[in-house]
Amino acid sequence: MAYDKFTTLTSTAVPLPIENVDTDQIIPARFLKATERKGFGDNLFRDWRYNQDNTPKTDFVLNDSKYSGKILVGGKNFGSGSSREHAAWAVYDYGFRCVISSFFADIFRGNCLNIGVLPVQVSAAFLQKIFAAIEADPNTELEVSLPEQTVTILATGDSESFDINDYKKGNMTNGFDDIDYLLNIKGDIQEFAKTRPF
Repeated sequence: MAYDKFTTLTSTAVPLPIENVDTDQIIPARFLKATERKGFGDNLFRDWRYNQDNTPKTDFVLNDSKYSGKILVGGKNFGSGSSREHAAWAVYDYGFRCVISSFFADIFRGNCLNIGVLPVQVSAAFLQKIFAAIEADPNTELEVSLPEQTVTILATGDSESFDINDYKKGNMTNGFDDIDYLLNIKGDIQEFAKTRPF
């Protein structure tokens, strides 16, 4: 299994109400030398999290102890810029399992879905409701249901549905990446191959 199965996630959330967050801000290019998915979380938003002397910037949300959880709530156009997979790896390695925004760059969305991070696109109005709820109470919990394709602010009951490709939904529900999916239907592939001429 490539990653943990995703069904329903209930968690507090980390708010990052900044628009046009690109992949170089998510994981700066100088940290792209590794080829495995490990260790990237340490440098997630590196230049926003740390000063040049490696001391934490106290005004950045990931350094604020009142915010925590497995859900990152970002501004519009999250994950724009270059297509580096490492941006999604950094989000996952840090511990986030879901990113909510009103718009995602397509390649970033795909990279997230390939490694077990659920990108949930909601309306701009609902995104503002989420930000407002977290601002009012950092302990606000969100419920993200993949089977129902809904995200709910539990304190208020406000809910909105989101779209996801059926193939990717099935993979995330089973914890599959593309290779796992093919291995899972290996028998079907072999049977089909028997019907083809050599």
